[in-house]
Amino acid sequence: MATRTIKDVRNTMKYLREHDPEGLTAIEKYDKWAATYKSDLELMEYQSPKLAADIIASNFNGQPEDALVLDVACGPGQLPKWMNKHGFKHFVGIDGSKEMIKLATETGLYKELKEILLGPNPLPFKAGMFDVVVILGALEPTYVPFSILTEMCQVTKPGGLICVSKTNHMFDDGKSTVDLEKELQTLVEKGLWIRIERKKFDKILKKTCLKNNEEAEGYTSGTIHLFRVPSV
Repeated sequence: MATRTIKDVRNTMKYLREHDPEGLTAIEKYDKWAATYKSDLELMEYQSPKLAADIIASNFNGQPEDALVLDVACGPGQLPKWMNKHGFKHFVGIDGSKEMIKLATETGLYKELKEILLGPNPLPFKAGMFDVVVILGALEPTYVPFSILTEMCQVTKPGGLICVSKTNHMFDDGKSTVDLEKELQTLVEKGLWIRIERKKFDKILKKTCLKNNEEAEGYTSGTIHLFRVPSV
């Protein structure tokens, strides 16, 4: 296989956003991307898994080695590697892409993996099951809807942590970021979680394109949010 370049990744990102003549869904497009997904993320220097792991570890109360972590929209399984460095050992992953689940299985870091389309299907876990719940970058209308956030609160133990990351992609004019911020605050106001930290990073990944599909240099910013579910 020829060596991939950042231009190849940009073309793939463009394909994911555009109408597909084959009529593929967003999940099916991710299935097709799986073959090069991990190497493409390395090319983009994707930082969210490491940054999220650091923030979670610095705010976790308890013994990391005893904690059960839910990785929502886990993709190829990048998060456990970084959380493992902080002593976390028990991970459950869920994703709608069967090919991403295969990649996550290859890491050998998950005790359980489930292939389920999120949104149409609820999280298949008992209330208060997890010490930490994480979703990185997947909250987009065509992939994982905001409704999953309430379900994440439900499956987190009282006092547990929820981490949400959002990359500020240039092609959406910031609308999805604004919409997500509103939804996060709504759940604060409803008392479903308490905001612990909101940290913006200038370099989440290399820019893939501008909104008019021109190539762009530099990096895309993003924000990592950390919440705690109220104790009973």
